[in-house]
Amino acid sequence: MPLLVSASALQRPAAVVLGAAVGLPLLWGLSGAVAAAFDGQAWADLVAHPQTARALGLSLGTGLLAFVLALSGAAALLAWSFGAPRWNRLRAWLPAMLALPHAAFAIGLLLLVAPAGWLVRLGVALLLPVNGLLGLSLDAPPPWQTTQDPWGLGLLAVLVFKEIPFLLWVAAAQLQRPDLAHRLNLELRLAQSLGYSPRSAWWRVAWPQLLARLKAPLLAVLVYNLTVVDVALLIGPSAPPTLAVLAWQWLQDADPARNALGAAAAWLLTALAAGLALLGLLVQRSASGWRVMRWTRGVPLALSQPAADVIRGTNAKAQPRAWGRSAAQGALLRTLPTAYTAVALALALGSVVGVWPFPGLWPQAWTLQAWQAVAVSASVVWTTLGLALASSAAALAWTVAWLECAPPAWQRRLQGLWYLPLLLPAVLWTIGLHRVALAWGLVGGSQGLWLAHTLCVLPYVVLSLQGPYANFDTRLRAVAASLGRSRWAFVWQIKWPLLRAALAASFAVGFAVSVAQYLPTLYVGAGRFATATTEAVALASGGQRSLMAAFAALQWLLPVLVFGLAARTGRARQFEVRSTASSGALQTLQ
Repeated sequence: MPLLVSASALQRPAAVVLGAAVGLPLLWGLSGAVAAAFDGQAWADLVAHPQTARALGLSLGTGLLAFVLALSGAAALLAWSFGAPRWNRLRAWLPAMLALPHAAFAIGLLLLVAPAGWLVRLGVALLLPVNGLLGLSLDAPPPWQTTQDPWGLGLLAVLVFKEIPFLLWVAAAQLQRPDLAHRLNLELRLAQSLGYSPRSAWWRVAWPQLLARLKAPLLAVLVYNLTVVDVALLIGPSAPPTLAVLAWQWLQDADPARNALGAAAAWLLTALAAGLALLGLLVQRSASGWRVMRWTRGVPLALSQPAADVIRGTNAKAQPRAWGRSAAQGALLRTLPTAYTAVALALALGSVVGVWPFPGLWPQAWTLQAWQAVAVSASVVWTTLGLALASSAAALAWTVAWLECAPPAWQRRLQGLWYLPLLLPAVLWTIGLHRVALAWGLVGGSQGLWLAHTLCVLPYVVLSLQGPYANFDTRLRAVAASLGRSRWAFVWQIKWPLLRAALAASFAVGFAVSVAQYLPTLYVGAGRFATATTEAVALASGGQRSLMAAFAALQWLLPVLVFGLAARTGRARQFEVRSTASSGALQTLQ
């Protein structure tokens, strides 16, 4: 008992120390970002700048449309696959999809759809046998703007394909909660017993409950889509670019007035994201009454049997529509892994391409020069690997300690603070990080870069680990206490081994997030540290496509390796069943 009392007495002081260790730099960074907003001349210059309106329209159009399409795609896949074996197959693909960073996906898509890319060359090869009849000129790449297009279609495609797996991942984390999963399964079966089809039951019963739990991830997706920089540099519009890219360009200028202009543009994006989020909440609340009436009115008794059959989806006229919806959802389910496989192959093959004149489908020569250059740049690889390992390990250790020590009320109240790097625009958050590093003398140093990456990784680790921790069976703690085991013995011997799959997955997610960091690496590192992401983005503007593809492939291979190790670490152990299993379990606890 004294051990329990002493451990319990240390929890609140430890939680205070942990909260201060992370909350202080987060709040300091927020204050630094806020200070950049109070410059009237910068706001006046931003309004008068000739590129502002067009750039703002591009950011709003691509970001909002990508958000709607990603949410719709994720919802359709959930409605079609949840509760069926295809849902498990889809979940099995999610780690590989999440491991591929946005910038690497953009580079792979660029290699596929560029005017001299793989898809155009494949189309030319298919047209060659009938080109005598068509009379087309197939000797040069077509003058199409498939990348850097003025409408941002390439940027839109990358954002949609990357955000659907993220939304599915956070939805899966919610659906794995025992209380929610059990209740939803019972309610879905009840709705189907009342005559609703599985699809209609999902939209009426499960989706409203799940959507209410995804507000923070949805806000993060909206903010990211509106403010992404590295992907917009790679495949987005360039004349003019999006407002986030303009802000980044102005912030890199040595002129203080241009710096202030960039800060004002970043705050404009923040205000835009906040306004859209507030508008979404207002629409949701105002439409709640209509939604409840629409989805709970059921099947009127006065309906004839054919009309009831239409609602149930069994009427002959409804069959073609149901088949069409099922075919579209099946196509979406196949398109997602197919697109990721094609991008991964484009990166792998693009990194070993040698001489490759158009319109040849295959290069005239293959070479490993790009990978040899990567091997020569060993410092880039070790910097990427070391930063990702150190930041994800620190974020995981802090998250576990916080969830163990902090009271539940503290965790609920401070949750928004930990999500701050996730909810603020990347450009604006980087301004705050840079000012923190300047104040603490960490700009250009490895400590400052580690701190910046850790703060960016932290919200993702908290998001992925909070659910498994909250859903852990507390009855096991009572059993261990009844056998005389202390709290820390229970945590070390029982709780953490049972949570090892969630812990390993959270570490892998943090690792992938760190590898993908671009702006914090440039700003806080002061250009002194090169990572796979910074090198890939820098090479995208040059002519060394094989080297660009090699660094982009490295961005993907490192997280895939860590996700694979995490999956192996989290694999359930196989125990031999014996008649003395109960006594062995008691000996383990004792």
